[in-house]
Amino acid sequence: MAGKVFFSVTMSLDGYTAPVDGGAMKAMNEGRTHDPEYKQWMSQWAELQGWAMGQAFFRENLKMGSGGKTGPDNDALKAVFDRTGATIIGKRMFDGGEGGWPEDAPFHTDVFVLTHEVREPWERPGGTVFRFVNDGIESALAQARAAAGDRDVRIGGGAETILQFLNAGHVDEFSLTLRPVLFGGGDALFGGIDHARVKLEPVSSVATESGTHLTYRVRS
Repeated sequence: MAGKVFFSVTMSLDGYTAPVDGGAMKAMNEGRTHDPEYKQWMSQWAELQGWAMGQAFFRENLKMGSGGKTGPDNDALKAVFDRTGATIIGKRMFDGGEGGWPEDAPFHTDVFVLTHEVREPWERPGGTVFRFVNDGIESALAQARAAAGDRDVRIGGGAETILQFLNAGHVDEFSLTLRPVLFGGGDALFGGIDHARVKLEPVSSVATESGTHLTYRVRS
């Protein structure tokens, strides 16, 4: 039996999965990590994603040492990892993470990167293999399903990639960790959504000290 296609992301209260770039990624790629644009971006990114850093499962998966918090937030992170048999990400997300992920990248599955380039698979320790797909989302999804077997396919991001799969009708369900921060701009998760096609059913809502974990089923 084929698994589901899902995504799970952290989002600001005003709907953004990342703050306004403002040249931050260019500065990072050029090693200019002291630039004000980069520092501002990183400060906002930490506000959004910092809740995960202190969780026991996150620390274990990235080999940051023992300790960390346990509870509903930790359980949410572990549940996403446990169900994922393959991941699909966009080229921008790959470029941003290529220099930041540890050598033993945290996926431990095949990761299909949407790109226009031709590139051989990039195998990392711990079972992560980045495979580069240059013939569209349908091909990437077919390959990810084959790799995942009876486990689920995660659309890892970023927002534009998630939106492509949502509007194409390929997403079965998703979860949001809604953080009490406001960006006023950035990568809008649902900007450009096909509202006539994507209809939702609430599944669950769990409030924690970090935010609110919301899960929705996408109706066909």
